[in-house]
Amino acid sequence: MTPMLVQHHPHPASAPPVADGPGRARDWAEIQERMLVPLYEAVYQHLEVGTRTRLLGLGCGSGLALLMAAARGAQVTGVDTDQPRMDLARERLLPDSGGASPATGIEVGAHRHGGTRLLYGRPAEAGDATRPAYNLITAFQPIGGCVVDDEEDADSLAAALAAAVPMAERGSAVVLAGWGPPERCATSAVLRVAGRLTERLRTAKSWQPALRDDLEEVAGRAGLRPDGSGRVACPFGYADMDSAVRGLMSTGLFDAAVAAADQATVEKEVIEALHPHVRPDGTVWMANVFRYLVARTP
Repeated sequence: MTPMLVQHHPHPASAPPVADGPGRARDWAEIQERMLVPLYEAVYQHLEVGTRTRLLGLGCGSGLALLMAAARGAQVTGVDTDQPRMDLARERLLPDSGGASPATGIEVGAHRHGGTRLLYGRPAEAGDATRPAYNLITAFQPIGGCVVDDEEDADSLAAALAAAVPMAERGSAVVLAGWGPPERCATSAVLRVAGRLTERLRTAKSWQPALRDDLEEVAGRAGLRPDGSGRVACPFGYADMDSAVRGLMSTGLFDAAVAAADQATVEKEVIEALHPHVRPDGTVWMANVFRYLVARTP
């Protein structure tokens, strides 16, 4: 059998620096975000998202999940505090709108056909007494991607969900997502690079696998009632090593590692961790499983 040839990279791939918000957002939208398409599709199929769906997407990012829901006929509203990603969401969903600047923290436009809204700010910005209540809330940013000692991220998500619940009909579905078991996620070995490089920063965010009940715990903090869950295969596939590095760096999961060391060091470590996942044709492939929880509003 011919041995697999692994392409070596003497110099780290060049991803946009942490300070380059627009560049990183573009890498997320063009490379990384599509890895979660199976998750979005599985959730929408499970909940029969369609023309009667009024969806509020928390942390909607560059809008791919919203775009997929809108394609099913749903009326969608997205809210996020990441302005570069919201700018890309606006290009995707509201290309002809001329609304206010996202920096104002108010509505940036409304699609004249589907009622699509994109809002820069916190969940409270999504309230509108003139519109019907939402009947689906999604929080697709995977739990378990990063943690802090005081559970800041879990508290923040629970608070965001609690703020959104009053805008939804009673018994509406709320969806949370998380990483699956480490043994089912090949990418976990790569993400542990961040943990190794941030060990000397006690309060720094670093990747850890989601625990079995993490989704239920966050839902409970927000006053939600669990009502089913599922697992979805979401392989991470990249055209080459450079694309893999750019995509993974765009997630923000390595930002603390960059602060603890430097970007060149982090990228070099990521490349080394990716080598076992390089195929003979130079593509990079990692099998992963994500879990989602469906909860209900009181």
